[in-house]
Amino acid sequence: MRDRLQGASLRARLLAVGVTGVAVALGLGSVVLYAVLTLTVNRTVDEGAFASAKAVAAMVDNNTVPDPLPVSGSQIVQVVDKSGAVVGASLSADRLTPLLRSPELAKALAGERVSVPGARAGLSGTLRAIAVRAGSSPASASIIVAVPVTDIEQSQSVLRNTLLVTYPPLVVIMALIAWRVIGWTLRPVEMLRSGAARISGSDQDERLAVPESADEIRALALTLNDMLERLATARGRQRAFVADAAHELRSPLASMRTQLEVAQHLGEGGELATDLLADVVRLSTLVEDLLLLARAGSDAGHPSVRESVDVRALLVATADRYAGARVPVSVAGGPAVSANANPEQLRRVLANLVDNAVRHARTAVTLSAGAEGGHPVLSVVDDGPGIPAGEREQVFERFARLDDARDRDAGGTGLGLAIVRELLTGSDGSISLQDNPSGPGLAAVVHLTG
Repeated sequence: MRDRLQGASLRARLLAVGVTGVAVALGLGSVVLYAVLTLTVNRTVDEGAFASAKAVAAMVDNNTVPDPLPVSGSQIVQVVDKSGAVVGASLSADRLTPLLRSPELAKALAGERVSVPGARAGLSGTLRAIAVRAGSSPASASIIVAVPVTDIEQSQSVLRNTLLVTYPPLVVIMALIAWRVIGWTLRPVEMLRSGAARISGSDQDERLAVPESADEIRALALTLNDMLERLATARGRQRAFVADAAHELRSPLASMRTQLEVAQHLGEGGELATDLLADVVRLSTLVEDLLLLARAGSDAGHPSVRESVDVRALLVATADRYAGARVPVSVAGGPAVSANANPEQLRRVLANLVDNAVRHARTAVTLSAGAEGGHPVLSVVDDGPGIPAGEREQVFERFARLDDARDRDAGGTGLGLAIVRELLTGSDGSISLQDNPSGPGLAAVVHLTG
């Protein structure tokens, strides 16, 4: 039970604890109420019976017993001598047979309350009887007073059944009220949660809405906003450092590349110039990618300039640039598709996806464009080794390495897909990696918003 509650929501746990406490309290209260009312009514009946018995006992002691004996209400009174004979009775009492048998009379005289059938007095239901002694020891008598309690028992039964019948609906009603009240109370917490989830999924410097109420939730919102402010400052410093470092590295790398190209052209340095040139070119590409990532992150809060782009023409132009690639890059047929996007960013997205696909394809790379839900969809499909479904999100991380064939040893910088997601996020687009629908391989599917 405890493990089940731990897996439930906070609202459900609060409801379970609250309703359980209220249900137990109501149950105990109902039991106490029933017991107190029953005890009070029985005590009132007994006190009236004892008062009548003492009054008759006083008459017996004074030898002034009237016939019939005076009674209060529906009481039945008998005076029984030592031999068990009825020597006095009220108008409604039997004058021949005592209401209580000898063992019952002994219990009543000992102070117990005895219940006997009402048929002994010609009544239906139950009689509640008490007894007291009167007179001197040689001529002592017993005063028996009985009261019909059928109406009282029926009232107690009605009360008991009413409590049992109303208890479950009352608990359900209180549970519904508690569910609404707890939900209303936790609404600011849910707003904070959804706001934090929205902020964590974007690079914009947003802050959580602070509730007006001066309570713990307001303090939590202020604390989270302070944390977000520090995170935004740290992120800005990180991006500024990456951008500055990448910018400063561009010039010396360009100079080194020029000198190595000249040395290679003049035949100086042998194979060393060729080997170093490949590493410098790769390092230059890495620096450019880092600079692009830093700029894309710093511009996340500013929407890029968009215009209508002929997507199919862009796919054809991209395929033409890869005419001499390791594997052929082709464009699948289909209708004309246009998108409202930044053309330079879209070209970079396609270039990175095609670079990645060409590195790992076995025989071909296919580009296609279509529409889904009224929005443009682009796909880059290769027939390479593919990526397991559980590792597809990992490749969008910066400098991610996988154990299979798709790693940077094939010539990538480890930033291509990270740049793609960064650019698409800034344009309200998205990318997902799926299985090649026509065989082995991988399909990179880009969804644009317009």
